[in-house]
Amino acid sequence: MFAAPEHEILDDAETEAHRQAYNAAFEELGLSWHWDRVTYACLPAHGPDGLRAYLENEHAHLLRAYEADFLVNAIETAKGRCYEVMVRNRAGGRMPNRHAANSSMAAAA
Repeated sequence: MFAAPEHEILDDAETEAHRQAYNAAFEELGLSWHWDRVTYACLPAHGPDGLRAYLENEHAHLLRAYEADFLVNAIETAKGRCYEVMVRNRAGGRMPNRHAANSSMAAAA
């Protein structure tokens, strides 16, 4: 796993929203992954590059069956949908959670 100094483990709302959106995307795609704050902070980068590094280091076995670009694109696309639902929910005064996000996404599909 990657390492990050404790002071780099951010607790701001924007970072937390992205982390939660990734977790919702993992669930939506049937991946049993969960990024806690430490895991997310320890990624060498955020966005597709950090996801790719995580995939290559922690789930390299998946690369025998899937192209890395395919997996990264699928997860980033799902994460984008989840993040948009969370932002809309927050703007409407509701607290985002993965079950609400998943229900909203399912209703929109």
